[in-house]
Amino acid sequence: MTTPPPAEVLRAFDATGTARPVTGGQGVTWRADDVILKPTWNPAETRWRAGVLAELPDTADFRVARPVPATTGDGTDWVHGGWEGWHVARGREDPHRVDDAVATGLAFHAALRRIDRPGFLDLRDDPWSRADRIAWGEEPAPMADPLLDAILADCRPVRLPSQAVHPDLLGNLLYADGLPPAVIDWPPYWRPVEWAAAVAVVDARCWYDADTGVIDRWSRLPAWPQMLRRALAFRYATDLLRAPDGRASAESRRVHGDLATLLAARGG
Repeated sequence: MTTPPPAEVLRAFDATGTARPVTGGQGVTWRADDVILKPTWNPAETRWRAGVLAELPDTADFRVARPVPATTGDGTDWVHGGWEGWHVARGREDPHRVDDAVATGLAFHAALRRIDRPGFLDLRDDPWSRADRIAWGEEPAPMADPLLDAILADCRPVRLPSQAVHPDLLGNLLYADGLPPAVIDWPPYWRPVEWAAAVAVVDARCWYDADTGVIDRWSRLPAWPQMLRRALAFRYATDLLRAPDGRASAESRRVHGDLATLLAARGG
């Protein structure tokens, strides 16, 4: 867990209570009153995301966590002192609700269809961004791995439009009675919406015991078999890049390998 936000940051985001750590994620998030505070890794990305979500209307199909502007003597900004603030959204996570996650993602992404591509995407060099480029053949894998090689060998070119998407929806939706799911912790990527849906299905199948029927239930989405392969390559390559020795854990190899075998048997 990181150190808590300093008092000056709390004042800037109008969070007057005691900051307490929030479980989950990367262990860097704090809550004070009804404000979520977390370190800002990329100010350009934070400002872009906050600007989009501040203006995006809620619908009957989704809500979004709203950004909190920081106010100082210099005016207002979405970033202050290396921190960003977000209003608390009601609800609880439930990563077993994969069909709800896919449906919510499709509605959320439809609302983002006209958003322009942000320039900061070209500058990101974290394991997730690199794994994304590896999965789409835009960057070579820095390591030899038989499973990753096999997954990528089955990938074929697709012709689908790309746009701003949230590729981590399964664990970043909050469900509350009487309300549509709330989208939180959006890491923007620029890919087809079908790929973002496939990532949720891959995560559910690999880590939350989802039955194989979830693959069939969303097979109406364009290029679905290929989107699943790209999503699987993305998740497995991320594990490889995050491992200190460049080797995924035995559990990661097992669950991703089992799904790779299933997809290979189905073809497409």
